[in-house]
Amino acid sequence: MHLNTIKPAAGSKKAAKRVGRGIGSGYGKTCGRGHKGQKSRSGGWHKVGFEGGQMPLQKRLPKFGFASRMAKYSDEVCLYHLETLKEETVDLATLIKKGMVKRFVTKVKVINTGNITKSIKVVGLNVTAGAKASIEKAGGTVE
Repeated sequence: MHLNTIKPAAGSKKAAKRVGRGIGSGYGKTCGRGHKGQKSRSGGWHKVGFEGGQMPLQKRLPKFGFASRMAKYSDEVCLYHLETLKEETVDLATLIKKGMVKRFVTKVKVINTGNITKSIKVVGLNVTAGAKASIEKAGGTVE
């Protein structure tokens, strides 16, 4: 094998279509575009979704959905997550340090999912009414 004998794999290279080179080529005169009409003209095409002037489908369908820009700065923590912590006082810095919430989160809400049996002190977090009742029943406090 020599460098001057290397060739691409059979069928991997396809010759370009040479249009406008006489009737014998099969692509002479109209160059494979047919006769007349928008598609035969140079620059004659329309944008994606154009329906000939009819109101396009993406504009006929109703708008829906909403993405809150504040959602990435807030998070939720369940009671059973607090149960696994080995801390007596739980605040935002503690949750970030333990990896329970991302570092750019500014608001955390404790929700009443699961059980809590140990006494903890929750400082500076939003707490649902049910979660507050469970924490206080276990002997903890919410500030």
